[in-house]
Amino acid sequence: MTDFAKHLENFFIKYLIGECNLSKHTIRAYRDAFTLLLVFMKDVKNINADNLELKHLNKNVVLDFLQWLEQEHENEISTRNQRCAAIKSFCKYLQYEEPMRISEWQSIRSIRLKKHATEKLTYLSLDAIKLLLDQIPKNSRGSRRDLALLALLYDSGARVQEIADLTPDSIRFDNPNTIRLIGKGNKHRIIPLQKKQTDHLKKYIEDFGLNKFGKEKNPLFFNRIGEKLTTAGITYILKKYAVAARLQNADLIPETISPHIIRHSKAMHMLQGGVNLVYIRDFLGHKSIQTTEIYARADSKQKREALESVYVNILPESNTERSWEKNPKLKDFLKSLG
Repeated sequence: MTDFAKHLENFFIKYLIGECNLSKHTIRAYRDAFTLLLVFMKDVKNINADNLELKHLNKNVVLDFLQWLEQEHENEISTRNQRCAAIKSFCKYLQYEEPMRISEWQSIRSIRLKKHATEKLTYLSLDAIKLLLDQIPKNSRGSRRDLALLALLYDSGARVQEIADLTPDSIRFDNPNTIRLIGKGNKHRIIPLQKKQTDHLKKYIEDFGLNKFGKEKNPLFFNRIGEKLTTAGITYILKKYAVAARLQNADLIPETISPHIIRHSKAMHMLQGGVNLVYIRDFLGHKSIQTTEIYARADSKQKREALESVYVNILPESNTERSWEKNPKLKDFLKSLG
């Protein structure tokens, strides 16, 4: 085993999983980054994984790898930055495991993330959400599952992976009704649910026998063979009904739609309804209020109303009286012409 292989294995098993307790989704993202790095070292640098050592890893190699991701794999800048962050995290770990080369690790960690244009925040109006859900028939078990799924996706403002990971014991039909979500970094949060939403959800759970003993840890939403729906599967269901809704009103439903747009929609509707940003942050499971502020920056209607509420007219009053109106004799003469 080379020193690279030894440290990379310890980085994943002992550090990321053992010490940091990162979520499986973060682990998977890191794994993908290093899988691509191994491909790059083999195809571009002619170094097989069996022979790859820490001495082959330096700042220039990492920069070449990042450029390769953009040019050969056509990665977006955001994806490129995620791969870079994974390697920088590995180098942070190596500072304490291989301190003899600490300057090299710090050199790699000094690589800046690329700036990229912020995409416009896309969200649906309330009318669009209603139109979307109206496309789901209620005459079959599969369609009732889809209605419970998409209604919950909106009502909870959850990430699509959080929905995919739900189990029946995540739901509490108490007063109030709540759902327990497991977000980034394995952080749990409790979200209150509206009664109308839980009526659909409760009926779905009863129809599929998910309230029976022994089903508590089963997937809440699953496919025909009983396996839990993947994020791709949930996206497919959403897009299917979005196509039908777009035929009804193309102005309300954008061409590109994803579960994350539904999450954005819930956040915007809460903001427009007067909910404090701090509560929206906790509802969405954001680590920082700065992440939640993107919704306030994107809401042009709220900006306009805020400006109108504090507007003070500082311009001098204009005199709208015309010169001939100041002459009473001329006014009388003009009236006599009538």
